[in-house]
Amino acid sequence: MARPPARKIYAHAKLRRLRAERGMNQVELARSLGISTSYLNQIEHSQRPLTAPVLLRIAEVLGVDPEFFSEAAEERLATDLRAALSDEATGVTTSVEEAVEVARDHPEVARALVALHHRYRDASERVAALASADAPAALPPAEPHDEVRDFFYAHHNHFEPLDSEAERMAREWGLESARPEADTLRRHLAERHRVTVVEAAPDRSADARRFDPASRLLFLSPWLTEGQRAFQLATQLALLEYGPLLNGLVDAAGLTSAQATALARIGLANYFAGALLMPYTVFWSAAEELNYDIELLQARFGVGFETVCHRLSTLQRPRRRGVPFSFLRVDRAGNVSKRQSATDFHFSRLGGTCPLWTVYAAFSSPGRVLTQVAEMPDGKRYFWVARTVTRGGAGHRAPRAEFAVALGCELRHAHRLVYAEGIALDDPRAATPIGLGCRICERRDCAQRARPPAGGRLAVDPDRRTYVPYPVETSGCS
Repeated sequence: MARPPARKIYAHAKLRRLRAERGMNQVELARSLGISTSYLNQIEHSQRPLTAPVLLRIAEVLGVDPEFFSEAAEERLATDLRAALSDEATGVTTSVEEAVEVARDHPEVARALVALHHRYRDASERVAALASADAPAALPPAEPHDEVRDFFYAHHNHFEPLDSEAERMAREWGLESARPEADTLRRHLAERHRVTVVEAAPDRSADARRFDPASRLLFLSPWLTEGQRAFQLATQLALLEYGPLLNGLVDAAGLTSAQATALARIGLANYFAGALLMPYTVFWSAAEELNYDIELLQARFGVGFETVCHRLSTLQRPRRRGVPFSFLRVDRAGNVSKRQSATDFHFSRLGGTCPLWTVYAAFSSPGRVLTQVAEMPDGKRYFWVARTVTRGGAGHRAPRAEFAVALGCELRHAHRLVYAEGIALDDPRAATPIGLGCRICERRDCAQRARPPAGGRLAVDPDRRTYVPYPVETSGCS
């Protein structure tokens, strides 16, 4: 497969902000970098790209990671900005180029606009609830999930302090044999934290794990597999033994609500549990050896399909990076309950996701691994793997939940995956055109549209039997 040419890296406004934060003028920074002032000025105004030696020198002098200049965060911010501005209430149609320019050169303004739109949406929902006669007297607070997802995204879904500590503990306890040992974790909880693990009654097992601090009893659902039981024990261990480490990471995030703080803490505890059962170096080596075969990794580490997918999306340790994946979990109604990304793939916050995405096709083929080459409106192509997972109790009457989970990477990494064997990755005709949701998708000829794009209406062309755009002011069927 022919590799696409490497993208040029531009400093944009980031270098100017860094220099100002360090209290340096252009002359001082140019002298430290060993380049001319005019050259630095051209770099700061995006007239010349960053060369590899200059990029490494900037990282050394200003104390940042070279990835600081990646455009992934700017592209994601531009996507959020377009989604916010395309809301019906604004009546604004923003091109991709305009949104990217604002996010690149004025990121604080872009973030402020996105935050204002979130508050507007929350306020609108509250007003609508108050207008209903059946509305409760007290309204729930704004949903904190997006804030926590942004926190994980800002870290590329990788937390080295947790990985390092979990790896050290796994080595110390002999958990690197690639199978979870629930008894070892249970014994450690009893000896170090005076916690007794008991099996919850079948009729009270809706929660996989419930801890009573007063009695020091940890109730686990009787329907958990051995791997799930080990995961829940490891999560409780993280909460009890590594509370200060978790709290430090959460405090540094600057979350704005108690709900977001609690969610982030649980998310980090789950991250630690996965890192303990699948220690970074051992798991990374196995993933590379097995060409990222999720089911073989399941068998080797004794955990579930979803757990392996989640762990694969965290392998971003410098010098031992795995394939940078995006991870997603949805239900049949399209509700996204998990979305994390180590790539520059941008999940839509508003208006749903694209029904042409293979993650939704997975529900039609339960238990089968489906693959897809997907092309975004900006021309970027990704390789996706999706499968359904089921959770719930045993017995005919036991309630069960079915989800589809998906793992995706940029197409340039797909050759490293066993799932790409036999697929014409370099054939544009093999790609399925998808978007971020109908509200901001630019594809005008998509027969799967659920609503018109921002700033336009759609009508049916009887000759072509497709949808065609109409300006807002033009009458016609929508």
